[in-house]
Amino acid sequence: MSRIGRMPVSIAKGVEVKQSNGTLIVKGPKGTLDLHVHPEMKVVVDEAEVRVERPSDHKDHRALHGLTRSLINNMVVGVSDGFSKTLEIIGVGYRAEVKGKGITLHLGFSHPVAYEAAEGVKLECPDQTTIIVSGADKQKVGQAAAEIRSFRPPEPYKGKGVRYQGEHVRRKAGKTAGA
Repeated sequence: MSRIGRMPVSIAKGVEVKQSNGTLIVKGPKGTLDLHVHPEMKVVVDEAEVRVERPSDHKDHRALHGLTRSLINNMVVGVSDGFSKTLEIIGVGYRAEVKGKGITLHLGFSHPVAYEAAEGVKLECPDQTTIIVSGADKQKVGQAAAEIRSFRPPEPYKGKGVRYQGEHVRRKAGKTAGA
């Protein structure tokens, strides 16, 4: 059995899990998420836990088993606690500011870069060089953070750009002066 797939997903307090027509609906304090379960995977919803069962030990079924369990776990954690990613902006004159539902980034281009968040994703700027991306859907939070980072990824010579908090940027030595 899949090591991840065989572990049951415990349902947190205040989270409600329903199943209808091959769709799993998870409701909680942070919102509602739904997942279209693969027709060959069987999801069993009990009072305090959710289990995923597979029909055979075929390679595809083993892969789907762990995947389905992880997606359900991410939904339960997302609607109860939520997910967040923090981005740091490094560089002279580089800054960010929240404008309505989106964010405006000044990243050394001749124009400011505007980014509009997807539905269910919240953007915050505690200061001009920090961006917090949060929401219930782990995939949408990660995608929004990756899109913001892609506007100016950190470069290896001075390290300027947008990076994840705690991300290590490998630095390179510049050209040395010839004699």
